[in-house]
Amino acid sequence: MRFVDEVTIRVHAGDGGDGSVSFRREKYVPRGGPDGGDGGRGGSVYLQADEGLTTLVDYRHERQFRAEPGQSGSGRQCTGRSGEDRLLQVPVGTLVYENDTGELMGDLTEHGQRLLVAAGGKGGLGNLHFKSSTNRAPRQSIPGGSGEVRELRLELQVLADVGLLGMPNVGKSTFIRAASAARPKVADYPFTTLYPQLGVVRMEAHKSFVIADIPGLIAGAAQGAGLGVQFLKHLSRTGLLLHIVDAVAQDWGGDPVADAQTLLAELEQFDPDLAAKPRWLVVNRIDLLPEEQRSERVGDIVKRLDWQGPAYSISALTGEGVHQLCGGIMDYLKEQRGSNGAEIST
Repeated sequence: MRFVDEVTIRVHAGDGGDGSVSFRREKYVPRGGPDGGDGGRGGSVYLQADEGLTTLVDYRHERQFRAEPGQSGSGRQCTGRSGEDRLLQVPVGTLVYENDTGELMGDLTEHGQRLLVAAGGKGGLGNLHFKSSTNRAPRQSIPGGSGEVRELRLELQVLADVGLLGMPNVGKSTFIRAASAARPKVADYPFTTLYPQLGVVRMEAHKSFVIADIPGLIAGAAQGAGLGVQFLKHLSRTGLLLHIVDAVAQDWGGDPVADAQTLLAELEQFDPDLAAKPRWLVVNRIDLLPEEQRSERVGDIVKRLDWQGPAYSISALTGEGVHQLCGGIMDYLKEQRGSNGAEIST
């Protein structure tokens, strides 16, 4: 199923019911007073986060959603029934914007969290409310209020502790397969990853974290080239970025250092705050190098990049170094969130 991370929908809250104009008509009450009841409240529209959903694909075709209107009041001071609210389920991590103004209305980050996006109209008042000493038979009432109508832009940002950065075909998907139970597609051609994949890495009981595999970036991504720029916003929630480079790219006419510098430039141009996030260097595919050349090759990449942060060398294919890297990530995330021993992600 194609990953859908942004949709526009229109929501209509229910109108309130009209107030009633009515008078008492009883056998031994020849001059009955007003008894018109109020109208019912219109139903409201809510969004609710559901951890069982992973995309916004349900809103690709159906774009209009209405809540039930309130019923009109009636005689004998009977209030009309209120309209039922409309509850729309969305994935956890959904940002809700008012499309016309661009205003952020809410951020649904927890399962079960609700957000009111369109309030139902108030019920109108019946003629009972207009009775006075000088107006004993009022014939006026108030109609129900209109329900709110809004056009919303829903944007899904996946919730992950760690995000993977890298050019196409540096082994990001292979790494997430090696570290977690996720099974993204892998192949020897660019853009195998067409939409974000999440993998849960469990180190031991009650200790785990979530990795997001994002489509690779290419030069010009900040201007819309390639696929990865569509999903860079998903990295904004992560606490740590792993920048994966290919240890043997130069053996095939490439340059891992130039690729890394290109990617960093695109990241800076797209979002300086995202580029400023903590970032570790991961040199992949060391299994394709003789053991005596591995340290020299990794050291050369680190030196040419002038890399100051943590650097790891791994083989995502064979699993070499993957457990050590995941252990380092676990320790880092625990340190960032305090030493209370709580699970990082579930």
